[in-house]
Amino acid sequence: MDGIVNTSAAQLAARYGGAAPDVAAPANQVLDTLLGHRSIRAFLPTPLADGVLETLVAAAQSAPTSSNQQAWSVVAVQDPARKARLAALANGQKFITQAPLFLCWVADLSRLSRLGKAHGRHLEGLDYLESFMVALVDAALAAQNAVVAAEALGLGTVYVGALRHHPEKVAEELALPPNAFAAFGLSVGHPDPAVPSAVKPRLPQSLVLHRERYTVADEPAEIAGYDQRLGDFSERVGMGRQDWTQRMISRVGTAASLSGRHRMKEALRALGFTLR
Repeated sequence: MDGIVNTSAAQLAARYGGAAPDVAAPANQVLDTLLGHRSIRAFLPTPLADGVLETLVAAAQSAPTSSNQQAWSVVAVQDPARKARLAALANGQKFITQAPLFLCWVADLSRLSRLGKAHGRHLEGLDYLESFMVALVDAALAAQNAVVAAEALGLGTVYVGALRHHPEKVAEELALPPNAFAAFGLSVGHPDPAVPSAVKPRLPQSLVLHRERYTVADEPAEIAGYDQRLGDFSERVGMGRQDWTQRMISRVGTAASLSGRHRMKEALRALGFTLR
């Protein structure tokens, strides 16, 4: 029993770069899968087994959904030419074409809109930002369920936020109706064992777990410690030394650093979302 418990303890240590919370880690295969998550950016050309796609979607549909609206859809892309065009729109990330399956997760209010029209109703609530937020959250919850399911099957995944670089062009490529937005992509496939991957340390729990009330008293020191751990990790895996503070300032320091996503409100309105 102790050996099994230590497996999860080791996973916790890896997840926090050695700064794991001092707790007894329960023995649980699901927890080990979750704690062992890593992004995979190199895939074998091996096709997925029959039924895998449908199983991943069933897992996705098992996620919670606000008021049972189920305000999301997913477009499964396996055609090499279409994957190549989507990769070109998503900053040329080659793993999109490598992986046998690319899932485009859609915040989808169009189905409810069509439902209203079929019953002679304009569903006014769909015009508000809240409804878009519901659809976006629903899509994210569903996608994460699919990620856990894929990893439980021995597959690798990586999210692709760069799908939002060109929302209108992506919508055209996927033939999305108005009020549907491809929020992000997900590459799924068999990891290439020749390209190693590692569990990236996350922020310490002291920065994300607040008990009763939000506090930032120890934030500077905790971030400094995390900068050190992430810098060590980056150097160890051959990415060069760059800490979290540097990365975040670079990532959101200017509108240009958003790589075209600064015009998201404009793009969403062009796709039919009112966002009142």
